[in-house]
Amino acid sequence: MPRISQFHGVSIYMYYSDHPPPHFHARHGDDEAVITINPPGLYQGSLPGSALRRVLEWAALHQAALLANWQLARVGQPLNQIPPLP
Repeated sequence: MPRISQFHGVSIYMYYSDHPPPHFHARHGDDEAVITINPPGLYQGSLPGSALRRVLEWAALHQAALLANWQLARVGQPLNQIPPLP
């Protein structure tokens, strides 16, 4: 599972050949959440409130890049790094 970004103590991962809907995994400490890409939202799991807000903000800024990575992952291609949230 490649890490595609990291910021503010949150690591963002995307699995190859993962199930729909298009999504990514966000980890913060022992917490993990599955976040849908379009629209960005909590699909499963949990993160602390401030971390979840940052992840959703980041996802909204990078929807196109996330969807492009989702398509790459579906066909087993290397994923692109996505800039962190400042």
